[in-house]
Amino acid sequence: MTAETAATAHRPRRSGRTRRPLLYIVASLGLLVMSAPFLWMALSAFKTKEDLTSTTPVWIPCRWTLENFTALLDQLDMPQYFLNSLIVAVLVTVSNLLFCSMLGYALAKLDFSGRSKVFGLVLAALMVPGNLMILPLYVLMNGLGLIDTYAGLVLPFAAGAFGVFLMRQFMLSVPDELLEAARLDGAGEWYIFWRIVMPLVKPALATLTIFTFLGSWNNFIWPLIATNDPGKYTLPVALATFANDPNRTVGGGNGMLMAGSLLVVLPVLAVFAVLQRHFTQGIATAGLK
Repeated sequence: MTAETAATAHRPRRSGRTRRPLLYIVASLGLLVMSAPFLWMALSAFKTKEDLTSTTPVWIPCRWTLENFTALLDQLDMPQYFLNSLIVAVLVTVSNLLFCSMLGYALAKLDFSGRSKVFGLVLAALMVPGNLMILPLYVLMNGLGLIDTYAGLVLPFAAGAFGVFLMRQFMLSVPDELLEAARLDGAGEWYIFWRIVMPLVKPALATLTIFTFLGSWNNFIWPLIATNDPGKYTLPVALATFANDPNRTVGGGNGMLMAGSLLVVLPVLAVFAVLQRHFTQGIATAGLK
């Protein structure tokens, strides 16, 4: 091997060594830019009024305090709003996991008349902007007498086209031979669905759980329209109402809003932390299909 050939052979390796630190630097800068608003919000929740109103931006609190949280709890019924959001988000998530999985299994593994048409309706529903459905949903829920109820907040989102599509795509990867073997052994469809298919699509279930819980927990427009009773407000609606209250400057002002926003974000971070392993596995599996 000549010197020129050896240099050529080692050039890609050196190029890779040079690019890797550059990629890390770019990724770190991107992470910093994306996380900066969250860090500002989290740190501002523990700042004093002087730090928040300073003409020079203060990133790290000069004096850490919990006054914003205590003032927020004094002025808002945060436990009730948190409970409302938790009830709605959990019910919406559980119903989506159940109904979307059932329909996804039927579309992926059961042969019935009109299956392709049903799947076409699911794809068509994905293309409809959600805001267009607000007025028909309100008329329907109002006609059923479900305004200002938990049912009125949950039922419109009990199943989603995205969830059906996601579960159907994942369930297509389950081998048909495995299901046929179970049927030959006398297993029914319900047993196959619960005991065979569902354990094999845990990454998809984790992904659907995160997206559904996040969407329901942060949902603002529909709870704002469907609730007139402050006792049924969810956290985003309660905080938005509080933000427009002229008396909110008493006891901390924007600091209380930052504290409330941090309380809204924490449950979502907790859900993601618990399901992170299955979520990343689901994304990786989806990339291999």
